[in-house]
Amino acid sequence: MKADRKEPSVGLALIPVIFLIGALFTIIVILKQTAHIPLILGASAAAGVAVYLKYPWKEIQDGIVNGINLAMAAILILIVVGTLIGTWISGGIVPAMIYYGLKALSPGIFLAATMVICSIISLGTGSSWSTAGTVGVALIGVGQGLNIPVPMVAGAIISGAYFGDKMSPLSDTTNLAPAVAGTDLFSHIRHMVYTATPGYIIALVLYAYLGTKFSGGALTSQNIETMLSTIKANFFIHPVLLLPPLLVIVMVIFKTPPLPALLGGTLMGGIFAVVTQSKSLGDVIQAAHSGYISETGVAMVDELLSRGGLLSMMETVALIICALSFGGIMEKTGMLRVLAGALLKYVKRTGTLVTTVVFSCIGMNILAADQYIAIVVPGRMFKSAFEAKGLHPKNLSRVLENSGTLTSPLIPWNSCGAFMGATLMVSPFAYLPYAYLNLLVPLISIFFGYTGITMAKIDK
Repeated sequence: MKADRKEPSVGLALIPVIFLIGALFTIIVILKQTAHIPLILGASAAAGVAVYLKYPWKEIQDGIVNGINLAMAAILILIVVGTLIGTWISGGIVPAMIYYGLKALSPGIFLAATMVICSIISLGTGSSWSTAGTVGVALIGVGQGLNIPVPMVAGAIISGAYFGDKMSPLSDTTNLAPAVAGTDLFSHIRHMVYTATPGYIIALVLYAYLGTKFSGGALTSQNIETMLSTIKANFFIHPVLLLPPLLVIVMVIFKTPPLPALLGGTLMGGIFAVVTQSKSLGDVIQAAHSGYISETGVAMVDELLSRGGLLSMMETVALIICALSFGGIMEKTGMLRVLAGALLKYVKRTGTLVTTVVFSCIGMNILAADQYIAIVVPGRMFKSAFEAKGLHPKNLSRVLENSGTLTSPLIPWNSCGAFMGATLMVSPFAYLPYAYLNLLVPLISIFFGYTGITMAKIDK
């Protein structure tokens, strides 16, 4: 069968891509539905092309399963984060974080402070997901209390969380990118400083400027007082409730894998719910499974605290599976490789090469729906091109992370975008314009590529 198999041409590889784009536009933009069905239709088109290329169904199915397997760890974390949010609200942990955040942060500095807080925690843990699932959830609540639009708050959280994620030696992508490109971890991190630092400073200035629009409003002060009094009246609030998120962060810093660390946080949330909030065991199980239902009578508090639970993440899990089914077929049949390889024909200058890698990573995040594929496939494809131009591998690893990692949370059906959207309860399309760091750093990479700034050469 393998002898009869056809190699995909660029034209054939484009068929499922064009079909997917058309389906996404029609169903999401025109019919106002979710991305699940167009992704399934796209996967069906990819499977049809695979059959034409003489791939047996078993191999096509293996491609689907292998694609989904890439995200199984992420899916498990997503499920546990759902249970964690439910028990942390029930246990008064999230309400306490919101309560003290409202007391400590003013509207004018909130967005900039959010980015800094999330970047520090993510640097220490190496995990943007753990950062968003713990302090990110509370910061969304604080932002709502300060009358700041949720997409802006989510953008600041994403910027801070992904800055720490890409710069921390504990991060999986920070280790993956140099391994694919052929350089070492700390050379990779040091080289990223040149693009991450200006991106971080510009983003911080933009958040500070944006925050000035929300300082000193009477409506904001009224919101804060209403939320503070409502939370205090319905939950036992004490600094001891900040212990579970602190312990989760410490566990991850000391290299406890995220899944058991977050599961431990869920169990602590259940214990705190029983001990400090007088909840029954049934209440805790209900919150972990179906989410916490707030009934304070104050609409903005009930809307904020009625969330979480394993079931709340199932739509997102289904979205990831649908997206990775398409990506798995495209990867298995070599269609992703053919599309990436076709781009090499147009690479003449260093700036063009860097730009091509950036857009290849973005394209892989859209088509394959997974940040690991978005790093590995372009990394494999363009490694020899960087060597041919005498460029050090750390240039490639930097571009891979600047574009593959940073753009992954901006796409709703990507595993990262789906997680962030479900956890922060806002569509990635809504927070995309405010995720300043994630938008700026790929552009800075392209600028450095064309100007030659910090584009290190191979030491012969």
